Amino acid sequence: MSTVIKGGTVVTAGDTFPADVLIEGEQIVALGQGLSGDKVIDASGAYVIPGGIDVHTHLDMPFGGTVSSDDFFTGQRAAAFGGTTMHIDFSIQPKGASLRETLDIWQAKATGKAVIDYGFHVAITDLSEALLEEMAHCAEYGVTSVKLFMAYKGALQVDDTTLFRAMQQAAKHKLLIMVHAENGDAIDVLIKDALAADQLAPKYHALTRPPELEAEATARAVRLAEVSGAPLYVVHLTNAGALEAVRLARARGGAGHIFAETCTQYFFFTKDDLAREGFEGAKWVCSPPFREKHDQVALWQGVADNSLQAVSTDHCPFWFEGGKDGRTPGKELGKASFAQIPNGCPGIEERLMLLYTHGVRTGKLSLNRWVELCSTNPARLFGCYPQKGAVAPGSDADLVIWDPEAKRTLSAATQHQRTDYTLYEGWEVVGAPRTVLSRGQVLVDNGEWKGEAGAGRFVHRRPFGL
Repeated sequence: MSTVIKGGTVVTAGDTFPADVLIEGEQIVALGQGLSGDKVIDASGAYVIPGGIDVHTHLDMPFGGTVSSDDFFTGQRAAAFGGTTMHIDFSIQPKGASLRETLDIWQAKATGKAVIDYGFHVAITDLSEALLEEMAHCAEYGVTSVKLFMAYKGALQVDDTTLFRAMQQAAKHKLLIMVHAENGDAIDVLIKDALAADQLAPKYHALTRPPELEAEATARAVRLAEVSGAPLYVVHLTNAGALEAVRLARARGGAGHIFAETCTQYFFFTKDDLAREGFEGAKWVCSPPFREKHDQVALWQGVADNSLQAVSTDHCPFWFEGGKDGRTPGKELGKASFAQIPNGCPGIEERLMLLYTHGVRTGKLSLNRWVELCSTNPARLFGCYPQKGAVAPGSDADLVIWDPEAKRTLSAATQHQRTDYTLYEGWEVVGAPRTVLSRGQVLVDNGEWKGEAGAGRFVHRRPFGL
């Protein structure tokens, strides 16, 4: 069974050109003019782009006495409605578990529910000698990226010895080290000081996690990576100081092994949003927190000049008013203290639309750079290019027909993410998916869901640089 996408303009990370796209089974087999197939999809007036790849998500994740509200069906369906056709989720090691056991726990969450293709990072919280040796087998598992937290003291945080030893092992086995870069020790002191002073409102989440502590941890992680020889990927970078540490490392010869992402929400909000009336600011509680307007300017410059290589979402949704109608508890867990608010925001659905509207249409990003940041670079960095992230013969037919003039109003009432709010309530976007395909199968067509639970597959990724 062949499908041809006709009349569109193909947009890749490097080129923009009119072409039909011929699909046989699950793969693209040809690009050209006048192609024919058993089924025709009209892409007139639209772009044909590789499906988005979101390499930073947290579906069905236990955190702070509750669980993130999107599972592998609802979260992936929301991703597809937004034009994302692959994501990489974080499997977080329970204390004492092996890497294989950790990955099996997360695989069980996805089995029977996944609707798009997916991979896993493994997050190490307890680095025993046995686990250090097991890192050598990560490539066999198809999981070639390892995350360590420099924050969340007493829960997820590792010390510098653990971080450095993991980096050394990663260097030996071509694994990409990912870090959540905040100085968790100093943050722990500031949180305790705030609680002692009865400073309990949501805004103190941001005030106890100042940007200097992210910048310091980023610089420290970069230097440890340089000594160990491990490739490093800094997740959810938020501010100018942290960006400076990455930019300096790349300038002194680290462009091939020091990388960083930011997340969509950091372009649009500041710490002032956490100070909204009453408990409303809890919706904006995530880590690292939102910063200042000048940091937003720095982030836009960073994605434009390639100091930042990807834009992800850190999609980690919680109900704002959970604990009713069968919902898991949500943000209300922290009404008495900011320190108890589950950290995380929804966003897997809106990423491509927001970056197109506020990046491409404003001239901050080219069409090609948009594709590069949201699809091609993630595929390259995380070992699945050109299977993913490309519109080329031999690549998986993960494709989005993008209508550049479609208008949508973002709202909790119409979103597909399983939560009762969106940070972007009432925002209008211009540019949205018309049709979304995963390995040649239509998932979304003109707002109608066509996908099937269980159709998504685990992607076995290559070691870094191979």
